[in-house]
Amino acid sequence: MDVLQTMRFFTAVAQSGSFTAAALLLDTTTTNVSKAVSSLEARLNTRLINRTTRRLALTEAGTRYLQRCEKILDEIREAEEEAGIAQVDPKGRLKIHAMSAIGNHYVIDAIARYREIHPSVLFDLTLTNRLPDMIEEGYDMSIVLARDLPDSGFVAQRLGTTYSILCASPAYLNKRGTPDSPGALHAHDCLRIVNTVMPVENWVFEGPEGMETINTPESSFHVNTADAMTVALTTGMGIGVQPIASAVAGLRAGTLVRVLSDYHFEALSVFAIYPSRKYVDAKIKTWVEFLKNHIPDLLAADEKIASQSEHRFG
Repeated sequence: MDVLQTMRFFTAVAQSGSFTAAALLLDTTTTNVSKAVSSLEARLNTRLINRTTRRLALTEAGTRYLQRCEKILDEIREAEEEAGIAQVDPKGRLKIHAMSAIGNHYVIDAIARYREIHPSVLFDLTLTNRLPDMIEEGYDMSIVLARDLPDSGFVAQRLGTTYSILCASPAYLNKRGTPDSPGALHAHDCLRIVNTVMPVENWVFEGPEGMETINTPESSFHVNTADAMTVALTTGMGIGVQPIASAVAGLRAGTLVRVLSDYHFEALSVFAIYPSRKYVDAKIKTWVEFLKNHIPDLLAADEKIASQSEHRFG
């Protein structure tokens, strides 16, 4: 019998005043209760209860031990209740990782809207384009862009698909002209995003004739985040890759226009990854459901904006 169990048996005896009453409370036999208390006293090498044929009385050591036992058992009971409530009541802090473009343009908006419904849930959000070690770094969820996911013990909820497009500023295109095919990009200043999501050696397009690959044009400017690329393109530095999430604000405002509107880069899936399907607490469960309902609409709306944007000369 483990220590906690013997503490429960001893506490039941002390509070009820007899081994028989304690046995009824614990749904066991009087013999089992007596053996448990005796084994506890033997382990502590201390008498906790003075026994006579008519009554039981706690020793001084027994009184002090009872106070400790009651406190410990109460804390365990509270912890179990709290853990149980976590399965049905969304509260506490979620530690989330997201890739930068998705995080800046979709996840932060989703957090704001989710917290209108569940204000007791707090968020720690980290934005980076590397794939974290979720267990080692203590993340509850990672929201990533990927073609597919490596086999693992994690749960992966697919939230939709998105892709990257080529963009430039109107001023650059008015000055240098607009390419009419991927091959024509070699005559332009092409800016490159270099991170774990974007290809380095080649640009692979999906277009009217299917897949088309070109060697990545020589670039005068490399950067590791899509939002930094947005700034570079807006200033007229050249033509560059933009995830739709990063491009839409500029497309709406007219500071960016889409180049080669019949072409886009390979579609990637947006995944929400979390450690376990079993015993998922309420904050993660409701957050996943919210993302499933919220993110696809945002992706579709932004894709519509991107599909309607192209450069036309007046």
